[in-house]
Amino acid sequence: MFGLRPARRPFPPLEKLPPPSMGEIRRLLRLLKPYPGRMAIAVIALVFGSLLGLVFPWVMQNLVDTVLQQGDMAELNRITLSLLVIFLVRAIFYYFQVYSLSYVGERLVVDLRTQLYAHLHALSLRYFTDRRVGEIVSRLSSDVTLVRSALTNNVATVLSQALTFIGSLALMLVLNWRLTLFILVLAPLVAASAAFFGARLRRISTHVQDELADSTALAEEALSGVRVVKAFGREPFEVERYASQVERTFTATMKMAVLRSAFGPLVTFLAFGSLAGILWFGGREVLAGRLSGGALIAFLVYGVNITASVGAFTGLYTQLQEAVGATRRIFEMLDEQPEIADAPGAQPLPAVEGRISFKDVSFAYPGAKHVLHHISLEIQPGEVLALVGPSGAGKSTLFNLVPRFYDPLDGAVLLENHDLRQVSLVSLRDQVGIVPQETHLFSGTVLDNIRYGRLEASDPELQEAARAANADEFIQRLPQGYQTLVGERGVKLSGGQRQRIAIARAILKNPRILLLDEATSSLDSESEGLVQEALGRLMRTRTTLIIAHRLSTVHQAARIAVLDAGHLVELGSHEELMALDGLYARLYRLQLRQPGMEIENIRI
Repeated sequence: MFGLRPARRPFPPLEKLPPPSMGEIRRLLRLLKPYPGRMAIAVIALVFGSLLGLVFPWVMQNLVDTVLQQGDMAELNRITLSLLVIFLVRAIFYYFQVYSLSYVGERLVVDLRTQLYAHLHALSLRYFTDRRVGEIVSRLSSDVTLVRSALTNNVATVLSQALTFIGSLALMLVLNWRLTLFILVLAPLVAASAAFFGARLRRISTHVQDELADSTALAEEALSGVRVVKAFGREPFEVERYASQVERTFTATMKMAVLRSAFGPLVTFLAFGSLAGILWFGGREVLAGRLSGGALIAFLVYGVNITASVGAFTGLYTQLQEAVGATRRIFEMLDEQPEIADAPGAQPLPAVEGRISFKDVSFAYPGAKHVLHHISLEIQPGEVLALVGPSGAGKSTLFNLVPRFYDPLDGAVLLENHDLRQVSLVSLRDQVGIVPQETHLFSGTVLDNIRYGRLEASDPELQEAARAANADEFIQRLPQGYQTLVGERGVKLSGGQRQRIAIARAILKNPRILLLDEATSSLDSESEGLVQEALGRLMRTRTTLIIAHRLSTVHQAARIAVLDAGHLVELGSHEELMALDGLYARLYRLQLRQPGMEIENIRI
């Protein structure tokens, strides 16, 4: 069925990438650098706990060779008491190890997610237009969790197993070097099988993460557009689409389950087979008088330690590979450089009157043809200028150059005499206000959404802005007034109410430059009148650039710039352009012949 498969994301398919390099592993481990104290406590506790674990087989040897053979009850009591003390001390060390690693793990998640989120906000608009928000959120959540597990629990297990392996090997060499060499011949069999399965598990695990990210992105898209889904009655379609994607995730997960199901029993068989070999070879050593019975028991325990360590190393390496796959995605996001950023030595933009100049501006999106061709246009301080033209003429692109969402490929955009590329982004956008056609409200209160225009504004200033936007009256009628929750994206409010809150937000910001992607094109007549009145107050004394969809908005403009295929083809007042009898006049007459239709809907 059409649309069942989500669009291919721009993130590279990691299952086709090479295994993690030492550089990637070092970069992964450097994430622990901010937590030296807690990691030191965890490592110290882990080292002492692991060393205490090596004492048990030695005690078992003494128990068999001394106590049981000689029948020394007092020695039995001393050994038992010593074991209890050892286990108690080891439990205390284990507590500090687990607590410290848990703290580091949770702190790592918080810090890494915060760092990622802050970096995402620093990226340019194009990064988000090229990627799905649902997938970015998946990277922000599930991938960070994978990294946390690898850097805390898995790193601790690697250190613990390494100490156990080295300690067991050293003690075995002291007890009987011949049996030790025999065990070292058996251990590589476990390592080789684990490595064979580990490489395949890494590829499939990464594929599972990719499919899971697809599922998250698909669900986010459908749920964020739930109004459209319900309006078209597409609930069954979206359920089928999501179910199909989840089934693909299930299929990938089951491939991994098959490998893991085979991997576990194989390693277990090899481990117990190794123990059988140790019993056979060790029994020969006991019969030959080169090894005591107690030493053979100690060997069995140390052999289990070595075999388990080898198996754990390979399994942990697989998990580390999975984490490096997630880390690649995270570092890819962190390494992404904002396309629009402050130039070296960028200066704050001083307070301006509002003169905007486009100097021979050309622009093209990556991989596409030019959408603006040598545009030269000057907007005077306090002037209202409307942009009109067919769909795809370049109106929105020209509009987006003013707040530097994009930079021109050629030419320059000036505010007063300041090239926008030479001033800081914060100072520029502080003096620019935007009221979009589709208002975005955050899922807080009405008060929160208006205050977004100026966070330090007082409640009286905020209410004054709402009155200027014709919003105070309807806000007072809401169940909790300004404290009423608007719902996600403002779903609890009408379109006109959302627009008036957006206008109040812009009024509170008090910008010198105002950008309007006409805010009334989808409103009923009553709401349009209230919004137009509020916009009139907002535009007063401000330089205003409007993308015009309705003629009522065009009449508010002192001048009209007509774009066609990226070229500025006409410029003047309504009367002048009508007298010119060019493209604008044709579009004007076309809308008059089709009352109620918006310019965009009739391809202008």
